[in-house]
Amino acid sequence: MTNSFNILIIDDEEVMRDSLSQVFSRRGHSVRLADSGRAGLKLLSGEAFDLVVLDLKMPGIPGMEVLRRIRKLYPETVVIIITGHGTMASAVEAMKAGAYDFLPKPFTPDELTSILDRALEKRKLAGELARLRDGAGTDEAEVIIGPNKALYRIYQLIWKVAPTDSNVLITGESGTGKELVARAVHRNSPRKNGPFVTVDCGSLVPTLFESELFGHVRGAFTDAVASRCGKLELADGGTIFFDEIANINMECQARLLRAIQEREITRVGDNRVIKFDARLIAATNKDLRQAMKAGEFREDLFYRLNVVNVHMPPLRERKEDIPALVKHFIAKYNRKRKKNTAEISDLALELLTNYRWPGNIRELENIIERAVILCEDRCILPDDLPLHDFAPDPVAPHPEPKRLEDAEKEHIASVLKMFAGRRNRAAEFLDIDRKTLRAKIRKYGLE
Repeated sequence: MTNSFNILIIDDEEVMRDSLSQVFSRRGHSVRLADSGRAGLKLLSGEAFDLVVLDLKMPGIPGMEVLRRIRKLYPETVVIIITGHGTMASAVEAMKAGAYDFLPKPFTPDELTSILDRALEKRKLAGELARLRDGAGTDEAEVIIGPNKALYRIYQLIWKVAPTDSNVLITGESGTGKELVARAVHRNSPRKNGPFVTVDCGSLVPTLFESELFGHVRGAFTDAVASRCGKLELADGGTIFFDEIANINMECQARLLRAIQEREITRVGDNRVIKFDARLIAATNKDLRQAMKAGEFREDLFYRLNVVNVHMPPLRERKEDIPALVKHFIAKYNRKRKKNTAEISDLALELLTNYRWPGNIRELENIIERAVILCEDRCILPDDLPLHDFAPDPVAPHPEPKRLEDAEKEHIASVLKMFAGRRNRAAEFLDIDRKTLRAKIRKYGLE
């Protein structure tokens, strides 16, 4: 590990505290110790910790209660649970309460450090996300909310590409937040104090393409009563964002490509060459590779734009993010509409989670704005949602029944995957001994 993190160990056993402290200190981390939940919470109130290693069974405040308070008060802090009384029920309860992982005693240093490295990598990503949010405006932050793993990769990609001048192509369905990502890249770039100019390619009339992008001089055509700068010129020193770029025709694509390659334009009706320096970001909800095959999009323009590709997943593939997005939008429209809606009911949230969201984040935001306006209490209820517009995801056909051996094989394989192949953890979770687990692994060819 090249990063040093601040770690808190909460355990009533002195030997365990000292052993853990030595393991972490040797890896260059700063370590604080607490012998009870109360002492640990006191340290947390006065100091920021990246990770907490928490014993589940302690006198005084139980470990599970300490975990819940940490998740509520310090949501960015990663928590690893350790206990000598590990059962499947307590493991599931701890994970549901927000623990990153669950490690039953006794465990080896290798098992601990393996979990530690993964947990701290998650904390590092959370720190990068916080910095990215700080650099983004309120609206741009909306798209970077939630625990979905695909989003973490997007956070990292934005963080890496923003300081460069590389062209970026953002793909994804309508409403997934492509423009918000473009703005986040701009706000975290050296060009953040320059202009962010948007070109709506869907409304760009081909006959006015050159005038819109390159500008024109007075008298260049009938309605040119005054000279005008084009959007590429206006974006000089900043970023130009081509929204839904697949909508421009092949002739306009050729003109745009030349401007991008040469970084210069000529206003309509003028001979003077104007240089411009703008970063290019483009977005589309279409498959440009299919468009190239169909002869609808230039291959050379595609490769010029697609230096770095950011793909935004649809909301139906990141449903675990919906509660966080709902919370964010409730707070946003409470401020905007001067309301005091505090929460959403479990049933209403379940309805939102099970909806297919063809309009993605944009549709979710509209639904929550409407619910905040209609809500007559402090809690959004199903009646506050436009239920007549809602249809849950179609129910899949009932699967064919499986043989008991097939079901057992799949279950053991999934548990092994959940614990990254650590057989002692898997055996503990399955409530069988390691010898039995080894036999089943051989029987089912899971080695």
